[in-house]
Amino acid sequence: MNTPIYQLALGSDFAKLAPELQDYFSLAAGSGRYGVGEGIFDVVGCRQKWLRPLLALTGNEEAFFPEYGEEIPFRIENHAHVDPFGRQALTARREIYFPSGTRLFHDTTSAIVPSPSGGDPHARARLVDHVGRYRRMVTDLNVSATADGKLRGVSQASRLFLGPLRIPLPAPVDARAYAEQWWDGAEGMHRIQVKVIQPQVGLVLVYAGRFSYRLVPYLPGAAPGTTLPRYAEPDRWERRV
Repeated sequence: MNTPIYQLALGSDFAKLAPELQDYFSLAAGSGRYGVGEGIFDVVGCRQKWLRPLLALTGNEEAFFPEYGEEIPFRIENHAHVDPFGRQALTARREIYFPSGTRLFHDTTSAIVPSPSGGDPHARARLVDHVGRYRRMVTDLNVSATADGKLRGVSQASRLFLGPLRIPLPAPVDARAYAEQWWDGAEGMHRIQVKVIQPQVGLVLVYAGRFSYRLVPYLPGAAPGTTLPRYAEPDRWERRV
């Protein structure tokens, strides 16, 4: 049976998450369903105007984008699957509806499960996030459950894969993402906040908002077994981590 990747990474701490978050992060490959979230970003994009022309150069990567807005509608799809290299994975596909046009932002998070021969039966999986259309940027993702039931994630040790090259980004130039997701009982909605901070320039990207979430069955033949639907696949997969 396939285990949800966040449960593999959190181990027994998965039970500390609010029940609504446990439901959200319990999507597993082969379930026959995918997740759909729809909501509003209170803020989304790059606040620093001088940085936007630089981000426009990377817009084709579908990872960063130069727009900024408030009260912006968005849609997210979560697809649990097994990646082409046999790893349990979750692909998130986000559509952000700016007045000037729709931006696509997507990534695949894969679980690197410790070998049983390692000797520690309680060892947790390592999460590795491949970002963008070509999955050229890769980061380690450290996740934890807070005392009040939130999920917290911090990206670390980014590297670029450019053809045969593997280029680790040194700490002074690497950007880190700080994410937090929780259940807002008063609103009856999920809440998320993500900040990407680069040490030299400060806040590169931010998005924060609320959304409703539901599970939807795949149409017959849309996602056979544990594969990813074709429309949600990246233009390129990356084996290396």
